[in-house]
Amino acid sequence: MPEEGDLVHTADRVAIATFIAKLGGIKSNSYNGLNFMLNNQVKTAALLGLLSGVLVLGSYALMGNEQGLIFGLILAAVSSLSSWYFSDRAALMAYRARPMERQEDPELYDMVARLCDRAEIPMPKLFTVPTQTPNAFATGRDPNNAAVAVTEGLKKLLTPEELEGVLAHELTHVKNRDTLTQAVAGTIGGAITFVGRILTFGALYGPVTRDNRQGVNPLGLLFLVVLAPLSAGLIQMAISRTREFAADIGSAEITQNPLALASALEKLEAMGRQIPMNGNPAFSPLLIVNPLNAKGLQALFRTHPPTEQRIARLQEMAQQKQRTPVLA
Repeated sequence: MPEEGDLVHTADRVAIATFIAKLGGIKSNSYNGLNFMLNNQVKTAALLGLLSGVLVLGSYALMGNEQGLIFGLILAAVSSLSSWYFSDRAALMAYRARPMERQEDPELYDMVARLCDRAEIPMPKLFTVPTQTPNAFATGRDPNNAAVAVTEGLKKLLTPEELEGVLAHELTHVKNRDTLTQAVAGTIGGAITFVGRILTFGALYGPVTRDNRQGVNPLGLLFLVVLAPLSAGLIQMAISRTREFAADIGSAEITQNPLALASALEKLEAMGRQIPMNGNPAFSPLLIVNPLNAKGLQALFRTHPPTEQRIARLQEMAQQKQRTPVLA
Protein backbone atom coordinates (compact mmCIF):
# COMPACT_ATOMS: atom_id res chain seq x y z
CA MET A 1 0.00 0.00 0.00
CA PRO A 2 1.55 3.35 -0.99
CA GLU A 3 2.54 5.81 1.70
CA GLU A 4 0.94 9.26 1.92
CA GLY A 5 4.19 10.91 0.89
CA ASP A 6 4.38 8.72 -2.22
CA LEU A 7 0.86 9.75 -3.19
CA VAL A 8 1.70 13.43 -2.78
CA HIS A 9 4.85 13.08 -4.87
CA THR A 10 2.89 11.19 -7.54
CA ALA A 11 0.27 13.94 -7.61
CA ASP A 12 3.03 16.52 -7.94
CA ARG A 13 4.55 14.65 -10.88
CA VAL A 14 1.18 14.45 -12.62
CA ALA A 15 0.61 18.17 -12.05
CA ILE A 16 4.07 19.01 -13.35
CA ALA A 17 3.52 16.82 -16.40
CA THR A 18 0.22 18.57 -17.04
CA PHE A 19 1.92 21.96 -16.73
CA ILE A 20 4.65 20.94 -19.18
CA ALA A 21 2.05 19.62 -21.60
CA LYS A 22 0.30 22.98 -21.57
CA LEU A 23 3.59 24.76 -22.19
CA GLY A 24 4.12 22.52 -25.21
CA GLY A 25 0.70 23.20 -26.63
CA ILE A 26 -0.63 19.75 -25.76
CA LYS A 27 -4.24 19.67 -24.60
CA SER A 28 -4.57 17.75 -21.36
CA ASN A 29 -7.73 16.52 -19.67
CA SER A 30 -6.04 15.32 -16.49
CA TYR A 31 -7.26 18.36 -14.59
CA ASN A 32 -11.04 18.50 -14.28
CA GLY A 33 -11.87 21.99 -13.05
CA LEU A 34 -15.50 21.17 -12.25
CA ASN A 35 -14.58 18.15 -10.14
CA PHE A 36 -11.90 20.17 -8.35
CA MET A 37 -14.38 22.92 -7.54
CA LEU A 38 -17.01 20.44 -6.30
CA ASN A 39 -14.38 18.70 -4.19
CA ASN A 40 -13.52 22.02 -2.53
CA GLN A 41 -17.20 22.67 -1.83
CA VAL A 42 -17.58 19.25 -0.20
CA LYS A 43 -14.50 19.91 1.93
CA THR A 44 -15.90 23.30 2.94
CA ALA A 45 -19.18 21.75 4.07
CA ALA A 46 -17.34 19.04 6.00
CA LEU A 47 -15.12 21.64 7.63
CA LEU A 48 -18.12 23.71 8.69
CA GLY A 49 -19.75 20.65 10.23
CA LEU A 50 -16.60 19.54 12.02
CA LEU A 51 -15.71 22.86 13.61
CA SER A 52 -19.36 23.62 14.42
CA GLY A 53 -19.50 20.28 16.21
CA VAL A 54 -16.45 21.24 18.24
CA LEU A 55 -18.20 24.44 19.33
CA VAL A 56 -21.33 22.54 20.41
CA LEU A 57 -19.37 19.84 22.21
CA GLY A 58 -17.18 22.36 24.01
CA SER A 59 -20.12 24.43 25.23
CA TYR A 60 -22.02 21.36 26.40
CA ALA A 61 -18.97 19.90 28.14
CA LEU A 62 -18.33 23.15 29.98
CA MET A 63 -21.86 23.94 31.13
CA GLY A 64 -22.98 20.34 31.54
CA ASN A 65 -26.67 20.92 30.76
CA GLU A 66 -29.13 21.60 27.96
CA GLN A 67 -28.39 25.31 28.14
CA GLY A 68 -24.83 24.60 27.11
CA LEU A 69 -26.06 22.52 24.20
CA ILE A 70 -28.45 25.26 23.05
CA PHE A 71 -25.77 27.92 23.47
CA GLY A 72 -23.34 25.85 21.41
CA LEU A 73 -25.89 25.24 18.65
CA ILE A 74 -26.75 28.94 18.39
CA LEU A 75 -23.10 29.94 18.42
CA ALA A 76 -22.26 27.35 15.76
CA ALA A 77 -25.10 28.56 13.53
CA VAL A 78 -24.08 32.20 13.86
CA SER A 79 -20.41 31.39 13.27
CA SER A 80 -21.20 29.27 10.21
CA LEU A 81 -23.40 31.92 8.61
CA SER A 82 -21.02 34.76 9.40
CA SER A 83 -18.04 32.81 8.09
CA TRP A 84 -19.88 32.10 4.85
CA TYR A 85 -20.85 35.71 4.19
CA PHE A 86 -18.27 37.79 6.07
CA SER A 87 -15.14 35.63 6.28
CA ASP A 88 -13.35 37.77 3.70
CA ARG A 89 -13.94 40.90 5.78
CA ALA A 90 -12.76 39.10 8.92
CA ALA A 91 -9.47 38.15 7.27
CA LEU A 92 -8.91 41.66 5.96
CA MET A 93 -9.73 43.17 9.36
CA ALA A 94 -7.39 40.73 11.11
CA TYR A 95 -4.46 42.17 9.16
CA ARG A 96 -5.78 45.78 9.09
CA ALA A 97 -5.87 45.74 5.30
CA ARG A 98 -7.07 48.89 3.54
CA PRO A 99 -8.49 49.18 -0.01
CA MET A 100 -6.03 49.96 -2.80
CA GLU A 101 -7.11 52.21 -5.65
CA ARG A 102 -5.47 52.17 -9.07
CA GLN A 103 -3.92 55.62 -8.66
CA GLU A 104 -2.09 54.40 -5.56
CA ASP A 105 -0.11 51.75 -7.48
CA PRO A 106 -1.08 51.65 -11.18
CA GLU A 107 1.68 49.19 -12.10
CA LEU A 108 0.54 46.60 -9.58
CA TYR A 109 -3.12 47.20 -10.42
CA ASP A 110 -2.51 46.69 -14.14
CA MET A 111 -0.37 43.62 -13.40
CA VAL A 112 -3.26 41.99 -11.55
CA ALA A 113 -5.63 42.88 -14.40
CA ARG A 114 -3.33 41.17 -16.94
CA LEU A 115 -3.00 38.07 -14.78
CA CYS A 116 -6.77 37.89 -14.33
CA ASP A 117 -7.22 37.94 -18.11
CA ARG A 118 -4.80 35.03 -18.44
CA ALA A 119 -6.47 33.12 -15.60
CA GLU A 120 -9.95 33.94 -16.98
CA ILE A 121 -11.33 35.21 -13.68
CA PRO A 122 -12.87 38.57 -12.67
CA MET A 123 -10.67 41.31 -11.27
CA PRO A 124 -10.61 41.01 -7.45
CA LYS A 125 -10.59 43.91 -5.03
CA LEU A 126 -7.06 44.88 -4.03
CA PHE A 127 -5.90 45.71 -0.51
CA THR A 128 -2.68 46.85 1.16
CA VAL A 129 -1.56 45.51 4.54
CA PRO A 130 0.43 48.09 6.57
CA THR A 131 3.38 45.95 7.59
CA GLN A 132 6.95 45.58 6.40
CA THR A 133 6.72 41.78 6.61
CA PRO A 134 6.61 40.59 2.98
CA ASN A 135 3.52 38.44 2.43
CA ALA A 136 0.23 38.22 0.53
CA PHE A 137 -3.10 36.44 0.72
CA ALA A 138 -6.39 36.01 -1.12
CA THR A 139 -9.83 35.69 0.42
CA GLY A 140 -13.50 35.62 -0.59
CA ARG A 141 -16.22 33.03 -1.09
CA ASP A 142 -15.96 32.88 -4.90
CA PRO A 143 -14.14 34.55 -7.83
CA ASN A 144 -16.89 37.18 -8.08
CA ASN A 145 -16.43 38.18 -4.43
CA ALA A 146 -12.67 37.88 -4.03
CA ALA A 147 -9.97 40.11 -2.60
CA VAL A 148 -6.18 39.98 -2.85
CA ALA A 149 -4.05 41.72 -0.23
CA VAL A 150 -0.33 42.45 -0.37
CA THR A 151 1.86 43.91 2.33
CA GLU A 152 3.89 47.07 1.93
CA GLY A 153 7.01 45.02 2.56
CA LEU A 154 6.17 42.67 -0.31
CA LYS A 155 6.00 45.48 -2.85
CA LYS A 156 9.35 46.85 -1.69
CA LEU A 157 11.18 43.52 -1.57
CA LEU A 158 10.28 41.76 -4.83
CA THR A 159 11.15 42.42 -8.45
CA PRO A 160 8.24 42.86 -10.90
CA GLU A 161 8.68 39.26 -12.11
CA GLU A 162 8.68 37.89 -8.56
CA LEU A 163 5.67 40.01 -7.61
CA GLU A 164 3.84 38.69 -10.67
CA GLY A 165 4.54 35.13 -9.54
CA VAL A 166 3.15 35.80 -6.06
CA LEU A 167 0.02 37.48 -7.41
CA ALA A 168 -0.58 34.63 -9.86
CA HIS A 169 -0.32 32.19 -6.94
CA GLU A 170 -3.03 34.07 -5.04
CA LEU A 171 -5.24 34.33 -8.12
CA THR A 172 -4.96 30.57 -8.55
CA HIS A 173 -6.37 30.17 -5.04
CA VAL A 174 -9.26 32.39 -6.13
CA LYS A 175 -9.83 30.41 -9.32
CA ASN A 176 -9.73 27.08 -7.47
CA ARG A 177 -12.07 28.48 -4.77
CA ASP A 178 -9.56 27.65 -2.06
CA THR A 179 -10.23 31.05 -0.55
CA LEU A 180 -13.65 30.05 0.79
CA THR A 181 -12.37 27.00 2.62
CA GLN A 182 -9.39 28.89 4.01
CA ALA A 183 -11.45 31.88 5.13
CA VAL A 184 -14.18 29.70 6.68
CA ALA A 185 -11.56 27.74 8.60
CA GLY A 186 -9.93 30.91 9.83
CA THR A 187 -13.19 32.52 10.94
CA ILE A 188 -14.59 29.53 12.82
CA GLY A 189 -11.20 28.68 14.26
CA GLY A 190 -10.90 32.22 15.54
CA ALA A 191 -14.39 31.99 17.05
CA ILE A 192 -13.48 28.77 18.85
CA THR A 193 -10.37 30.34 20.31
CA PHE A 194 -12.25 33.50 21.34
CA VAL A 195 -15.09 31.58 22.98
CA GLY A 196 -12.63 29.34 24.78
CA ARG A 197 -10.94 32.40 26.29
CA ILE A 198 -14.27 33.99 27.27
CA LEU A 199 -15.54 30.86 28.98
CA THR A 200 -12.21 30.27 30.71
CA PHE A 201 -12.32 33.83 32.09
CA GLY A 202 -15.89 33.26 33.25
CA ALA A 203 -14.93 30.03 34.94
CA LEU A 204 -12.13 31.71 36.86
CA TYR A 205 -14.03 34.83 37.97
CA GLY A 206 -17.63 33.70 38.16
CA PRO A 207 -19.91 30.69 37.66
CA VAL A 208 -21.34 30.17 34.20
CA THR A 209 -24.27 27.84 35.05
CA ARG A 210 -27.54 28.64 36.77
CA ASP A 211 -26.49 26.72 39.85
CA ASN A 212 -23.86 28.85 41.52
CA ARG A 213 -22.99 26.04 43.89
CA GLN A 214 -22.20 23.70 41.07
CA GLY A 215 -20.10 26.11 39.01
CA VAL A 216 -18.49 24.95 35.80
CA ASN A 217 -17.57 21.44 34.77
CA PRO A 218 -13.80 21.12 35.36
CA LEU A 219 -13.49 18.58 32.54
CA GLY A 220 -15.32 20.93 30.22
CA LEU A 221 -13.05 23.77 31.28
CA LEU A 222 -10.00 21.62 30.60
CA PHE A 223 -11.46 20.73 27.21
CA LEU A 224 -11.84 24.38 26.29
CA VAL A 225 -8.41 25.33 27.58
CA VAL A 226 -6.94 22.76 25.21
CA LEU A 227 -9.48 23.55 22.49
CA ALA A 228 -7.69 26.57 21.04
CA PRO A 229 -4.48 24.79 19.99
CA LEU A 230 -6.42 21.71 18.90
CA SER A 231 -8.75 23.80 16.76
CA ALA A 232 -5.72 25.31 15.03
CA GLY A 233 -4.54 21.78 14.33
CA LEU A 234 -7.92 20.83 12.91
CA ILE A 235 -7.86 23.84 10.64
CA GLN A 236 -4.38 23.06 9.43
CA MET A 237 -5.19 19.42 8.75
CA ALA A 238 -8.41 20.34 6.95
CA ILE A 239 -6.62 22.61 4.51
CA SER A 240 -4.45 20.29 2.45
CA ARG A 241 -0.85 21.20 1.81
CA THR A 242 -1.40 20.14 -1.79
CA ARG A 243 -3.45 23.33 -2.29
CA GLU A 244 -0.26 25.35 -1.97
CA PHE A 245 1.55 23.10 -4.44
CA ALA A 246 -1.41 23.44 -6.83
CA ALA A 247 -1.37 27.23 -6.49
CA ASP A 248 2.38 27.28 -7.16
CA ILE A 249 1.81 25.24 -10.32
CA GLY A 250 -1.05 27.53 -11.31
CA SER A 251 1.22 30.55 -10.90
CA ALA A 252 3.86 28.97 -13.12
CA GLU A 253 1.22 28.18 -15.71
CA ILE A 254 -0.15 31.72 -15.75
CA THR A 255 3.21 33.51 -15.79
CA GLN A 256 5.20 30.84 -17.70
CA ASN A 257 8.01 31.63 -15.23
CA PRO A 258 8.36 29.10 -12.39
CA LEU A 259 11.72 30.49 -11.27
CA ALA A 260 10.24 33.92 -10.52
CA LEU A 261 7.94 32.46 -7.88
CA ALA A 262 10.75 30.25 -6.57
CA SER A 263 12.93 33.32 -6.08
CA ALA A 264 10.07 35.18 -4.40
CA LEU A 265 9.39 32.32 -1.97
CA GLU A 266 13.06 32.21 -1.01
CA LYS A 267 13.04 35.93 -0.19
CA LEU A 268 9.73 35.74 1.67
CA GLU A 269 10.91 32.84 3.82
CA ALA A 270 14.15 34.62 4.76
CA MET A 271 12.58 38.01 5.51
CA GLY A 272 9.58 36.49 7.29
CA ARG A 273 11.90 35.10 9.95
CA GLN A 274 13.46 38.51 10.52
CA ILE A 275 10.24 40.55 10.60
CA PRO A 276 7.35 38.76 12.37
CA MET A 277 3.85 39.48 11.08
CA ASN A 278 1.15 40.38 13.58
CA GLY A 279 -2.40 39.14 13.19
CA ASN A 280 -4.79 36.39 14.25
CA PRO A 281 -2.94 33.04 13.88
CA ALA A 282 -6.22 31.45 12.75
CA PHE A 283 -5.84 33.30 9.43
CA SER A 284 -2.20 32.34 8.86
CA PRO A 285 -3.22 29.57 6.39
CA LEU A 286 -4.31 32.32 4.01
CA LEU A 287 -0.79 33.70 3.61
CA ILE A 288 1.51 32.57 0.81
CA VAL A 289 4.24 31.88 3.40
CA ASN A 290 3.20 30.91 6.91
CA PRO A 291 4.45 33.59 9.34
CA LEU A 292 4.28 31.20 12.30
CA ASN A 293 7.49 29.42 13.20
CA ALA A 294 6.08 25.94 13.81
CA LYS A 295 8.29 23.62 15.83
CA GLY A 296 7.92 20.17 17.34
CA LEU A 297 4.33 18.90 17.45
CA GLN A 298 3.00 22.06 15.79
CA ALA A 299 5.02 21.28 12.68
CA LEU A 300 2.89 18.17 12.16
CA PHE A 301 -0.20 20.36 11.64
CA ARG A 302 1.27 23.10 9.48
CA THR A 303 -0.86 24.07 6.49
CA HIS A 304 2.02 25.07 4.25
CA PRO A 305 4.51 22.56 2.91
CA PRO A 306 8.16 23.40 3.60
CA THR A 307 9.22 26.32 1.44
CA GLU A 308 12.29 24.37 0.36
CA GLN A 309 10.06 21.70 -1.18
CA ARG A 310 7.98 24.29 -3.00
CA ILE A 311 11.11 25.92 -4.42
CA ALA A 312 12.51 22.54 -5.49
CA ARG A 313 9.31 21.67 -7.36
CA LEU A 314 9.27 25.02 -9.13
CA GLN A 315 12.88 24.55 -10.14
CA GLU A 316 12.02 21.09 -11.44
CA MET A 317 9.25 22.60 -13.56
CA ALA A 318 11.68 25.14 -14.98
CA GLN A 319 14.12 22.38 -15.90
CA GLN A 320 11.36 20.35 -17.53
CA LYS A 321 10.28 23.43 -19.46
CA GLN A 322 13.79 23.88 -20.85
CA ARG A 323 13.95 20.24 -21.96
CA THR A 324 10.47 20.22 -23.52
CA PRO A 325 10.12 21.59 -27.08
CA VAL A 326 7.21 23.97 -27.61
CA LEU A 327 4.86 22.68 -30.28
CA ALA A 328 3.43 25.06 -32.82
